[in-house]
Parts: sequence; C-alpha cells; structure tokens
Amino acid sequence: MNKAKDLVNHGICDISDGLVPIDLELMDSEEEHGEEPDRLHGFPEDGEIEVTSVEVIKRPKNRFLIRFGEISVTVHEDILIKYRMTKGSLFTKKDLSNIIIADERQIAYVESLSYLSRKPRTALEIHRKLNEKGCEEQAIMETLQRLIKEGLIDDAMYAQEWANQRVRSRGKGKLWVRQELRQKGVSKPLIEEALSNVSEEDEYSSALALGRKKWRQTHGEPTDRKRKTGAFLLRRGYSSSLSSKVIRELLEEDSILLEEDEDYGHST
Repeated sequence: MNKAKDLVNHGICDISDGLVPIDLELMDSEEEHGEEPDRLHGFPEDGEIEVTSVEVIKRPKNRFLIRFGEISVTVHEDILIKYRMTKGSLFTKKDLSNIIIADERQIAYVESLSYLSRKPRTALEIHRKLNEKGCEEQAIMETLQRLIKEGLIDDAMYAQEWANQRVRSRGKGKLWVRQELRQKGVSKPLIEEALSNVSEEDEYSSALALGRKKWRQTHGEPTDRKRKTGAFLLRRGYSSSLSSKVIRELLEEDSILLEEDEDYGHST
C-alpha cells in the first residue's frame, strides 16, 4: 500500500507506475480487509441464508433493503444488480462480506461523483471528504485510483487552472497560490510546475492593478503610502521584490501626474 499512501500524501499518482484501479470482482474479505464488516452482525457463520424480500429505500437514493428474515443489509442499486440479490437467492456470510465491501466502494465512488459535480477537486480534498462521510480507508484508496484512471481527478491540471485564475483574475501572488495548493494536497513538483507556467508579466500586471487601486485609496506622505501599499501587496502573496517594483512604478506615475499638473498651472 506504499503507492496508495503516496497518492494521499502527494495528491497525485502515476498510473504508468502500476497503480491501477482494483478489480471490483469478489475479494476475500479476511485477506484484504482483516475483519468482516460490522453490517453483518447477527448473520449465521455457517450455511446459506435466503433473501426473503427486497425493498426500495427512499433516502439515500438508489439504495435497497435486503431482508433475510429478521436480519437485513442495505446495498446500492448497482451492487444489488451485480450480485443478483433477488428474493429467493442464497448467500453465505462470506458472500455477503464481500458484497458489503463492494458496496462500500460504491458508496465512496458515488459520494466522490457528487462532490466533484460542484467543481474540480484534488485527490486529497476527496480523501478528506470521504473520511468525513465515514467511508473505509480501503474503499477511499480504491475510489481515488478509479477516479484518476477515469480522468476525474487530475491534480496537475487542477493546479495549473487554479494558479492561472488566482493570479490573473483574483489578485493573488504566487506565494499565496503556492500555500493554497499545498493546503489542497497538491504535490510540490506539480505546484512549482503550475506556477512556472504563470508568466512574470501576468503576475506583475496583477500586482500593479491591485497596487494602483490601493495607492489611490491611501493618503498622506509618500513614505506612508509606500509602506501601506507595499504591506498590502505582501499580504496578497506578492514577493518583496515584485512589490518594490510596483511601488517604483506607482511613484513614477505620481511624478508624471505632478509634472503635468504643474505644466498645466503654468500654462494658465
């Protein structure tokens, strides 16, 4: 499971390295998961048990209540169909244990799709969300692998789009964006690659527009205006060197305006 841990730690994995979605066929639950699911408490250890009824559950959607006399389990519709859990069907406890494991994977996958439907997410964001929902760690890892294989998680693309938007449209410097992406679990190499693709000109234009607005809102001596505007840019994630460059430009613009005003005064 080292590669699976890397997927969580770094927010991405390389499918070419051999980390591929695990087959959804029946697996031996004791070998793969250690203990049988708690959802099977009360089921007989030996022999087969018959499905006595199948009922639709209103909430959550697409889930069914499978009754075995006095005891029951709930499963997703896809799992019900896959394992043909119809009235009269017979299952051992081991069969049901494997079915429950498959159902947990399906729950994690459906929750992930719902979370992704609102906007793109990183692998770590989805991992955290599934944890909050109480999904099993094994199910979470297999779901993340499946989503990456299907192209529904792509941390490299996410980082690039995030960096472009935040710098060009949201008035954030690269230092700010780097910290945001770290918090979202994107790996350091992917963050640096994304930021390297944001040009210095784009970041400077963003900082200048933001600095110019702040400069016009401040009053007092030039020293105070420089201090306030510079501190503002630093808080927005622009480097000290870039902030200084913007301040020099703003001072030059002010100087030009002052000269124009003086020329206008003399001409009148």
